[in-house]
Amino acid sequence: MQTDRHQSICKLIDKSLAGDVSSQEEKSLRQHLLACAACKQYWDTSNRAIAGLKGFAFETDPNLPGKIFAALTLRAAQLETQQLSHRQLAWSYVAALVLTLAGSFAAMQLGDRFASAFSASQQQVQLGLIAIWIVPSVCFCLLLPTLPLMSKRRLHAKGLPL
Repeated sequence: MQTDRHQSICKLIDKSLAGDVSSQEEKSLRQHLLACAACKQYWDTSNRAIAGLKGFAFETDPNLPGKIFAALTLRAAQLETQQLSHRQLAWSYVAALVLTLAGSFAAMQLGDRFASAFSASQQQVQLGLIAIWIVPSVCFCLLLPTLPLMSKRRLHAKGLPL
């Protein structure tokens, strides 16, 4: 019978700490705590636990969920733009390669006209076209796909997320 009384008082203590007791229950609890050392110890221990938990509590900005949602939306838009940028870069690479091949083919076909205009042999004109037109164009086309990698490496070196 005494155990049931202590259990009911412990429940009343928990209810009191939650701020959910009537004035009559509060009065009954105070009287019991004056007479019972075990319940008084339970009261003190519970109060210390709650006080310790309040030490971990912190205030948050009520606008924080909205700010987080806005930041996530912005990052999603950035990633989508970045993906479009990679697609555009791939098409630019293909276009540069096609133009390099077409221009090189046309220049080689017109080499005899250039040779006669500059009073040079066709072989000299073709070597000049290779050195001035084809090699730089091919090198540029080969470097074009590495631009995103260099950009990512630069961002990573600055400490920004990839």
